[in-house]
Amino acid sequence: MHVRLLQTSRRGSSLTKSQDTKLADRTAVTDAQVNPSDRVLAEGKPGPIKPPKVTSSPALAQPASDVEALLITRRDLSEAQRSRGIIQSRLDDVSGGLQRIKLQSAIDKKRLEELTSEKATLALRLKDRDEELRGKAKLLEAVHDETVSLTLQLNMAEDQARNLKQENENLVKRWMDRMGKEADAMNEASKFT
Repeated sequence: MHVRLLQTSRRGSSLTKSQDTKLADRTAVTDAQVNPSDRVLAEGKPGPIKPPKVTSSPALAQPASDVEALLITRRDLSEAQRSRGIIQSRLDDVSGGLQRIKLQSAIDKKRLEELTSEKATLALRLKDRDEELRGKAKLLEAVHDETVSLTLQLNMAEDQARNLKQENENLVKRWMDRMGKEADAMNEASKFT
């Protein structure tokens, strides 16, 4: 059957590319199942060579060199299909990896934009907080200066109050002494009268 398909293909049949690929895939699978003596012959290793089975079909009656060429062609086709399968598998893996990386890149880009926006917002808030803290520091310094000033004024007022109290006590004492002397003098003067 493979011989007919290959002969049809050689004659320039109207097989589409998809049909050609399917044919090649089937040939590769079938070639893997070829009987061992054919495989040995196809691989060019020494071993017993069995003559091809002769059938009544005139299309299959070919000389041995054609059979060898057919086996070599099958082997080459099988190898090409195997290689194609490996490359296709690798391409699928790479394509899948590329899609995952693109998706991750898009996610990372979105996250980067979010983080950049958040950074800008936090930088603005930090700037506002710094200005607020500078204002509070100035206010605190002003309150501290005012407290120091009021403390000095209070100390001065307390000193003045102590001085005034002491002076008042001295005045009261002197007045009491004077009044006492005047009272004593009046008492003395009233005794003689």
